[in-house]
Formats: sequence, C-alpha cells, structure tokens
Amino acid sequence: MTDWAQVCEAGFAVPEGRPLGELVAELVGMLRSPDPVVRDRQAYSILATWAGRGVLSEQELRELGDQMIPRFGDAEPQARTFAPLILDVIVSSGVYEPEWVPPFERWYVAEQDLRGYDEKLGWLHAVAHGADLLGTLGQHPAVEPVQMLRLGIGRLLTPTPYVLRDLEDDRLGYALAATLTRPDLTDTDATDWLDPAIRILANPPTEGFPPEVTNTLRTLRVLYVLADHGLRVGDAKKLTRIPQAEQVKTKLMDVFRVVTPYYL
Repeated sequence: MTDWAQVCEAGFAVPEGRPLGELVAELVGMLRSPDPVVRDRQAYSILATWAGRGVLSEQELRELGDQMIPRFGDAEPQARTFAPLILDVIVSSGVYEPEWVPPFERWYVAEQDLRGYDEKLGWLHAVAHGADLLGTLGQHPAVEPVQMLRLGIGRLLTPTPYVLRDLEDDRLGYALAATLTRPDLTDTDATDWLDPAIRILANPPTEGFPPEVTNTLRTLRVLYVLADHGLRVGDAKKLTRIPQAEQVKTKLMDVFRVVTPYYL
C-alpha cells in the first residue's frame, strides 16, 4: 500500500513500484472519503498537483473527468462536492469535454447541502467548488458564457435553508465576474441574466427574507465591487476589466433597489 501522507510530505513525487493508473484509481476512491485529511489534503491535493505538473496525460485526465460525472449523483455530500473541484483542475489543465457540462449544471442548481464546513467531514463547499468550475467554464471558448451566468443566478435564487458562509458568496461572485470578462458578450448578454433576480425580489415575503435572497444580494455585491475595481484572472499580474462594467453596475443597482430602495 502507498503511504499517501509520505507522498505529500515528499513534495508529491509519484511513488515508484506501482502503475500510475493504479495509483490514480486509489486516489479517486479516496475522494469519497468522509475523512477530510484523506479526501482533501491527500487525494485532492495529489491529483491537482499531478495534473498541474503534467504527470497525467490528456487521456488520463479525460478518463478522470469521466469518473467524476457519476459523483454528482452520489449519496455522500463530500463525493458530490469534490467532483466539480477535480473537473475544474482538469479543464484548467486544458482538457474539456462538452458532455461534462450538463450533469454539472443539473447538480449545481439542485444540490441541497450547502454547508461550507462540517466538523466531521471538513470542507464541503458545494457553492464554492461549483463556482470554481463555473468560472473556469465561463472563460472557456467552447462554452457559452451566458449559459454560466444563468447557471450562477439560478443557483443563487434556488430556495435553500442555508445562508452562505465561509466565503462561498465571494467565490461565486468572482466566478460570475470572471465570466463577464469574456470579450464576446454583448451588452444585453452581460446584463439580461440578472432579470430573474429582479422578478423574484420584486415579490418580497410577508415575514422576513429567505436565505436565498440574502445569498443573492451578498454575491451580487461582490460582483459589483469586482465590476467597479477589476479582477485578477488566472495568472495575470494586472487587473482585468469587465468590458461592460458600467452596464453591469447599473443593472446590479436595479437589482439592489428592489429590496433596498434607499440606495441612490
């Protein structure tokens, strides 16, 4: 058996004596572990590092991505929420398959366990992990950016008992901003995806605001800051500006005024 803790301590060098495919298969199994050390610090960290270093071939990355798709329907929340994290690593490494997108979209809006951190399971981060993949797909030339923008607002507006914490809203706000940097977006593309928020927020509840309203407003405020200030995309040292930043900010203010009319 491989001592994976030792592999991490040794700088993630590939262990000798076992075929790479066998090692990857074991790590894939570990990604379902309820033990956060096994799942996160070992399995995820090793696979992400190997992908980044080019240890895994294009075919091996594609096969790894295919294995993540059934995880979106897994009974264990940690298995579901680490699937998009691995897919993000794969797509960021240059391997993309269009058939990976629909299962991810279905899972992201339907996931009901939105806990950021659990004392026993560690990081679950469904919204944040999904946001990372959403942002990567949103910048991919083979993916329609409006598709990802609509997915993001759909996730936010889906009823939930959870108020987001652990910077989940920041991660999704960044993903939406990164998607909005796409140069092929038209002015209407960059703003019309916010219309569902205006429609839903225009019908406030009689007793208190549900968590999804709070989540939506917090996330869109993050987006406003990034539209106003710019953001770092990828390894860029300079800030990237959203081409339609002024139009986006104006539309965001339209959203905010629905529930906070004291905004100017």
